[in-house]
Amino acid sequence: MNMSKPNHTDVRPRRTFLKQAAAWTGAALFAGGSQSGPAQTEAPSDWKDRIGIALYTVRDRMVSDFEGVLAKLAQIGYKEIEPASGYNGMDPKSFRAMLDRYGLSMPSTHTDYPTGTGAELERQLAAQQIMGIRYTEIRSTRTAPPRLPSGVTVPFGAYYNPSTGIIRNSFKELGAFGPYQPRVAREAAKRRAAELNANGKIAGKFGIKLFVHNHTGEFEPLLDDDRTEYDILLVETDPELVVMQLDVGWTYIAGKDPIEMFQKNPGRYELWHIKDVFGLQTVKTGLSPNQRVASMAFAPVGVGQIDYRKVFANAKLAGLKHFMVEQDNAACFGDSLAAARLSFENLKAIL
Repeated sequence: MNMSKPNHTDVRPRRTFLKQAAAWTGAALFAGGSQSGPAQTEAPSDWKDRIGIALYTVRDRMVSDFEGVLAKLAQIGYKEIEPASGYNGMDPKSFRAMLDRYGLSMPSTHTDYPTGTGAELERQLAAQQIMGIRYTEIRSTRTAPPRLPSGVTVPFGAYYNPSTGIIRNSFKELGAFGPYQPRVAREAAKRRAAELNANGKIAGKFGIKLFVHNHTGEFEPLLDDDRTEYDILLVETDPELVVMQLDVGWTYIAGKDPIEMFQKNPGRYELWHIKDVFGLQTVKTGLSPNQRVASMAFAPVGVGQIDYRKVFANAKLAGLKHFMVEQDNAACFGDSLAAARLSFENLKAIL
């Protein structure tokens, strides 16, 4: 996303907001509170037995105790995982065996995306197939992180914005932010769609589909078109090869309604990231998707302002197959595993 310094004159002071968000979320962590409200319709009862977690949520703990954290997530009740920082240096068969020991599966991955071409690309996809992965993304210019200047290092889990030189780290910062995503031209979006289709055909030989994961930049208008990059990707990618991994939290942050998106393109949203957020009710109208980010802060699921009962009531329409809890800044609350437990308990109650 474009992370240039926002204009705060039209939104309530960031410092005050973040203090309030910290207080609200901290209280919920210790009280076990969650948002309430009647469900629109009943979600399928088996969703609560299939709750997954993006390991990005607990990445601080996994650095020193990868398998131990997996065991604790399984004890909490999580059934699926999506890695964020490699496979613990293990070969595919050993990693799959480790997951089996804890009753975990790994339908999708956000780490070590396959790169290259030909036999090397297929070797990497074959390794993912062994681990049980059915959805992946092959690195492209758009998904690759920006190149760092000489002498600049970015801590694990942090983001670097080349336009400002600013490094943001959600281990230490409560407010929301994501990867640098400058607006793109129509032809660039079309090239990305074509690349996804071409790579999707290769991945398909291994029973794997590609996915498109969003932050807010995909919802910005194109440089030379009223449409967005997301519009182009939906229209020009083959649904048999490419699915949308909708990050529900980022979508709401961008000012978009996921349910309206499900209605316009039913069946395309096989994967979700479940992220909760504060700031949706007070953000100033008229800001662009990227500008809205500065008014937001992440929270455990069920603590923030997203009505996930309503979202899951539309799971069938969306085409949902797998979903992962994700809280980018869980470590800010003192114990990312405790935050993961709260998200699980609240989401299970919602489902």
